[in-house]
Parts: sequence; C-alpha cells; structure tokens
Amino acid sequence: MNEQQARTTANLLMAAAALGAVVVVLRSPTLRRLVTGLAKASAGPIAAYAAATVRDAWETSADPARLR
Repeated sequence: MNEQQARTTANLLMAAAALGAVVVVLRSPTLRRLVTGLAKASAGPIAAYAAATVRDAWETSADPARLR
C-alpha cells in the first residue's frame, strides 16, 4: 500500500465514523438537544474568528511586502 492509498483509506474511515456519529446524534433526542445547544453557544465565537481571519487576509493582501 502506498501513501496515497493509505490517505484515501484513512479519509474513508473518518467519513464513515463521522456519518455514524451523525446518525447516533440524530436518533437520540438527548444528544440532539445537546448538539443544538453547543452549536448555538459556539456560533458567536466562530463568527468572530472567521471575521478576524478574513480581515487579516484582506490586510495582508493589501501589502505585497508581507506576502514574501
């Protein structure tokens, strides 16, 4: 098995595990409420992080000297 095949196999296994986790969460009302609450709680910090990252990228793209 070469490196590309190993990466592909690992990606497929990770996707299958993620899909299995989604199915378990969707079938359990308690877990579904927990995930919904966590998503609501983390929406603000994630949006702030994304805005800061976009702003930094915008400022970096305006200064060609910083790209080197």
